[in-house]
Formats: sequence, structure tokens, C-alpha cells
Amino acid sequence: MAPHSARRGIVLMGVAGGGKSAVGAALATRLGATYVDGDDLHPPENIARMSRGEPLTDDDRWPWLTVVGRRLAAPDGVLIIGCSALKRRYRDHIRNEAGAPVTFVHLSGTKVLITARMGARAGHFMPMSLIDSQFAALEPPTTDENAITVDIGQPLEVLVVEIAVKLEETPS
Repeated sequence: MAPHSARRGIVLMGVAGGGKSAVGAALATRLGATYVDGDDLHPPENIARMSRGEPLTDDDRWPWLTVVGRRLAAPDGVLIIGCSALKRRYRDHIRNEAGAPVTFVHLSGTKVLITARMGARAGHFMPMSLIDSQFAALEPPTTDENAITVDIGQPLEVLVVEIAVKLEETPS
């Protein structure tokens, strides 16, 4: 069941290793939505920097965040994008570029849990050495941001149901 409106933009946000891709795919299936992995929207130079263990600067991020926001500008149905969106100003930029309401779903987890997940995943460009910079940059969403926060320390199926229920309760 799609949340509230036939057109809705949702960003799954949080630090690397928080499950944006897995949750996004599962949530999209549940909602009949489209999921776009924000990693696929990064320019190649950003991927190369992160692959070398270099944190992105704000200057590196702005073009990527612009693309994310513009993809959310006129979703055909429900569009979910996985994007770290770690800072308030990044989320504000995405909202401005979208020109429409965006619901942020913060996938929140402890550093211990994230480190364990990062250590277990293979084939991703983001090295574990960037975990500290991710947590240092994280500004959890505040109550005025049309955001939902969920604890990722639960099974995927339970997490997806919780998000779907909260989306039903949250205006788009």
C-alpha cells in the first residue's frame, strides 16, 4: 500500500553501512515504489575519492545532492532514494532542489553495529576507515524536518513494516 499520495519522495538516510540499499529495495517492493541507490548518482570522481578512503568535502557533495533532489522533483509514483544526507544543510538542499515535500527516513544504528555490518559486506567502495568521518558528520534530523527515525538493530522485515506504518502516519 502506497503511503498517502500517489506521488511521494522519500530519502533513506544515514551513515554508510546502515542498510539503505537493502531497506530501500525491500521497502520499494512493499510500497510498489521505485528505489534508486544514491551511490549510483555519484559522479565517478566521488566514488574514486571514497574508494581511496578520502572523505568527501561539501564541494564534492553539492552536485550529487542536487541530482538527488532533482530526481525527487516529480516522482512518478513513490520514489525512494538512498542518500546519506548526513547534515541538515544537505537535507535542506535536497528539499530545495525537489521543490516538493520530501520525507527523510533516518536509518539509525550504533557505531558498533555499523562497524560490524561494514566489516561483513563485500564489494562496496566505501572503506571502513570512513566510518568515523560519517559519524562525525551526522546531524540526526530534528522534529521540524518531516523525518522518521528507525532503529536498524532489528530484522529487515520488521524494519520495513515499521517504516511503512510510520510513512502512513506522516504527511507527504
